[in-house]
Amino acid sequence: MSALSAAAKKGLGDPVLAELVMMRASQINACAFCLDMHVDLALKAGESAKRIALLNAWEESGELFGERERAALALTEAITVLTDGFVPDATYEQAATHFDEAELAHLIGLIAVINSWNRLMVSRRIEPGGYTP
Repeated sequence: MSALSAAAKKGLGDPVLAELVMMRASQINACAFCLDMHVDLALKAGESAKRIALLNAWEESGELFGERERAALALTEAITVLTDGFVPDATYEQAATHFDEAELAHLIGLIAVINSWNRLMVSRRIEPGGYTP
């Protein structure tokens, strides 16, 4: 899973966006360990504390998040929360307008792997603070 995470991040080509996606999935899944780790990584990648603080309300944050980021975050939420069925076509199509085929594949891989990490850490009740780069 570590190799998949690294490959997906590299293939996406945007380390800040990768951390936003991983933080948003971790927020939804209530994974404190992963959220703690990806907040630190986002800050190191140059993300602002303000955008991190408002990530949970990205849809209501006006233009603080760009269209490409908003498309990635919407896809993250759709893939993370599958209780209503499939990812809506409109959500996928919006992401496909902002990411080429390879980037979209890496984005989906990144979303899938962070959801797997979240499930592992939450099920094992791993507390935040244990991550060291």
